[in-house]
Amino acid sequence: MGAVTRFDEPLTRVLGRTAASLESALGIRTVGELLRHYPRRYAQRGELTPIASLRHGEHVTVVGRVSSVMRRPMKNRRGTWLDVVVTDGTDKLHLAFFGKGGHAAEQRLTPGTEAMFAGKVDVFTTPRTRRVTLTHPEYELFDESGETAEEFAAAPVPIYPSAQGLASWKIRRAVRTVLDVLSVDDPLPAEVRGRQGLVTLEEALRRIHRPASQADIAPARRRLAFDEAFLLQLALLKRRMTASEWAAKPRPPRDGGLLSEFDKRLPFELTEGQRKVGEEIAADLARPHPMHRLLQGEVGAGKTVVALRAMLQVVDAGGQAALLAPTEVLAQQHHRSITNLLGDLATGGVFGGTSVVLLTGSMGAAARRNALLAAASGQAGIVIGTHALLQEQVQFADLGLVVVDEQHRFGVEQRDALRMKAREGRPHVLVMTATPIPRTVAMTVFGDLEVSTLAQLPSGRAPIATHVVPAAEKPHYLERAWERIREEVALGRQAYVVCPRIGDQEGGAEEEQATGEDEERRPPLAVLDVARMLGEGPLRDLRIGTLHGALPPEEKDAVMRAFSRGEIDVLVATTVIEVGVDVPNASVMVIMDADRFGVSQLHQLRGRVGRGRLPGLCLLVTEAPAGTPARRRLDAVAATLDGFELSRVDLEQRREGDILGAAQSGRKSSLKLLQLLRDEDLIETARAEAAELLSRDPELAGHPALRAELDALLADDRARFLEKG
Repeated sequence: MGAVTRFDEPLTRVLGRTAASLESALGIRTVGELLRHYPRRYAQRGELTPIASLRHGEHVTVVGRVSSVMRRPMKNRRGTWLDVVVTDGTDKLHLAFFGKGGHAAEQRLTPGTEAMFAGKVDVFTTPRTRRVTLTHPEYELFDESGETAEEFAAAPVPIYPSAQGLASWKIRRAVRTVLDVLSVDDPLPAEVRGRQGLVTLEEALRRIHRPASQADIAPARRRLAFDEAFLLQLALLKRRMTASEWAAKPRPPRDGGLLSEFDKRLPFELTEGQRKVGEEIAADLARPHPMHRLLQGEVGAGKTVVALRAMLQVVDAGGQAALLAPTEVLAQQHHRSITNLLGDLATGGVFGGTSVVLLTGSMGAAARRNALLAAASGQAGIVIGTHALLQEQVQFADLGLVVVDEQHRFGVEQRDALRMKAREGRPHVLVMTATPIPRTVAMTVFGDLEVSTLAQLPSGRAPIATHVVPAAEKPHYLERAWERIREEVALGRQAYVVCPRIGDQEGGAEEEQATGEDEERRPPLAVLDVARMLGEGPLRDLRIGTLHGALPPEEKDAVMRAFSRGEIDVLVATTVIEVGVDVPNASVMVIMDADRFGVSQLHQLRGRVGRGRLPGLCLLVTEAPAGTPARRRLDAVAATLDGFELSRVDLEQRREGDILGAAQSGRKSSLKLLQLLRDEDLIETARAEAAELLSRDPELAGHPALRAELDALLADDRARFLEKG
């Protein structure tokens, strides 16, 4: 077999039959995919896996020492089975072998033998004992692993993420085979390697897969993590360069127009942050290239007013604006709040006025026809809607601005479909998110966008106090929570009670976020059950309403309008109220099973109270014991109102691939080693190096190996997210 010189080389040419096992078990098809399947950890000779850490149902590779081997009689039939006990010095792991496999194991697994064992963990517990078992595990004796005694005595042993039928050492053998014939060009320019003190790519791969000592691993990880950051930043910066060349119709501000009239009528002062961000957006809209800006900010920081002022500037310039919202409840809320803010300017019949229309999938035929006509004729300066805006029959006379609310809830194709509806060039795009994003995430995920941040809350906005209610430990605290709602309602105020589930065994988007901390917990509390309990019990003489995603749209809107008018005292709801709902009279929120929600979601939910001059109160009800990860998560939310600080907590507790939008692309995250919080400095350095290289060689013509790596990234579905987002 000749040398392997390309990372896209099929493994079938290099490994033969083993390639089929790698593909079926792990989806690994090429040399590059195998070499980037990095070890999960490293074992050292004499260092045994803690058996107490093994969990039922896991596929594991453990390192252990055989302590005893015994034949035991079958319970229900003739014959015996082999019970091999492995120890880590503290706990016992039982290996069960039956039939011929037991005879071979009896010969090889003698007491004192040290080996790696791979299989699925079964844990049998009784009130007195915990028996951990692997049935018919695969195993490899260290003395038979192929390394010399001297080599193995000092070298860490890589333990790979494995799967059923493909043990870690089989992956290790495959990697060794590939490394023995690997000879590839290093795609990272030599001057970048020199400035950053990085080892070559081949050296990094050899060190991470076959380290001679622990000291080999850190430099290898740093080089490979830098590669991930560098490639991603190249992709984002190239997209920004490409976008800067696209044409868009300039939409400059106009004196004496609709925006000026709106500003005169505002019943409040814009914050300094709103004015500054508004100036940035106004300048972007006036340019002949499309704006691509991310507007992020704290809950209640006034993003809607900023977006509306941008939309009015576009309308003043003869164009139209579309606001894309992820749910009908949020689209209706945006329509209501924007028409309220505009007042008679929204009728279209007064000086400088413009029509504001709503378009959702559930509208009646006549209303839908009128909305479509208003958008296509240009009568509607502002069109607000859900994914219904993306349908082919929706046309605009002159679409100049697309505002996307809560971008992470839309797929690539959905966002792109709306952007393609502009008649002349490309529309300007403003992406809004109410989830504050850590600096490194913004740099890594939205690195192609200009980022504007609203951190300052409008004056007069009341503070929100947050407390954890440990219902299991102190049930009287929960009773006090219901009393607190009664006291607020007696003062003429209103309350929310949020539940993770609707009820009636439904599933879908409104189910709680699974934490994986305890699969045997009771089912999450449901809106319909909790509303019934409250109506028959502690809140029986109050007016209780329910709101969830399964209600017909007109009923959802009717409930929200009734709550806004004060006709409902307590609204029991799912997370449909998470964003966009604005009822200043709501002063208290009780979140049931709060540990079943993510940090950012809890922060969003509590932002529904304290929206006027009334102080807000948020109570996080949980049965999670003190000291558990779930409880620590709630304590973090209760301890601060700083969404940016909480976003870091959230990121630390979530998979990096979730943050990077892997769910939108249907592919695994391309980040294997890069950790966004730990590697902040590395990401900043990689971005600076990428920008410097592209300034000298925009097409990477002088770096063909790097160009090939970038093309491979841009060819995958996740990169189409980068290209079209």
